[in-house]
Amino acid sequence: MRRILITGANGFVGSALCQDLMVRGYTVRRAVRRSEERPQKVPLLQGAEFGVPVGDIGQDTDWSVALDQVDCVVHLAARVHVMKEAAHDPFAEFRRINTAGTEQLARSAVQAGVRRLVFMSTIKVNGEKTTEAPFRESDLACPGDPYSVSKWEAEQALSRIAAETGLEVVILRPPLIYGPGVQGNFLALLKVLVRGVPLPLAGINNHRSLLYLGNAVDALLFAATHPDAGGKTYLLSDGQDISTPELIIRLAMELGVASPLLHCPAALLRLAGRMLGKMDSVSRLINSLQVDSSAIRRELGWVPPYSLEQGLRATAKWYLDA
Repeated sequence: MRRILITGANGFVGSALCQDLMVRGYTVRRAVRRSEERPQKVPLLQGAEFGVPVGDIGQDTDWSVALDQVDCVVHLAARVHVMKEAAHDPFAEFRRINTAGTEQLARSAVQAGVRRLVFMSTIKVNGEKTTEAPFRESDLACPGDPYSVSKWEAEQALSRIAAETGLEVVILRPPLIYGPGVQGNFLALLKVLVRGVPLPLAGINNHRSLLYLGNAVDALLFAATHPDAGGKTYLLSDGQDISTPELIIRLAMELGVASPLLHCPAALLRLAGRMLGKMDSVSRLINSLQVDSSAIRRELGWVPPYSLEQGLRATAKWYLDA
């Protein structure tokens, strides 16, 4: 598995994975949406400086050039949560890119002679929150929104293709991935902490599993290269769960600012979330979401190379240096 195609190569995880693979001596091809206007740091399979443009991802995407002479595909490109939704039918758009697009890539990979495809799914396939026990691979799928439904449907499509063709499919379901370059809610939290905005979360008693970028990249490498990974689905995490208040305290310490925690009943936070139309954001802050990632450790011998503490420190340093 020395020649690897990365989709979503310019993204948060994709760019870090490409750089890591190149340092380790792998030959990397980067699939990008459009032709690039300037050279990138990560070379292609042929030694060129630009990514291979594949256009929009969907059921008609032509992957032939990108897949030529490739041993393994790591499929990271996806339609994720959109802050300002503009699609007429968002559910159809999620399915077009995440489900049909993934199936088209897999069938094209089979035709090109690719041996393995690693699919980055999401822990949201298991569900939105945990109550009594962490999520495990053996749990029944319970996706709760268009994004996670489209990912679950993609997983099912990949399983069918693997059974029909012998393509080695590896599915990974991560929780929230953080690290240098992070965007979304985690970046928003960093900004709030630096500004000293009070956060009414001191009374929250939850447990969240996270995944540091460096650990995500290392797990993807294991999935792409380990001889026993084919046909498996694995849940990922740093292996150290943390509550929302503890996360805030640790990040504030690494950022060198005071922890702005205030007490507020969870019921009142939920009420405010419903009134403001921010229930999803509030739920992520106050609910638990724990992941049992022992299977990949036990079966493949994967050990996260970075601790939660190291991950939070590196993320805070990146933010301060940016």
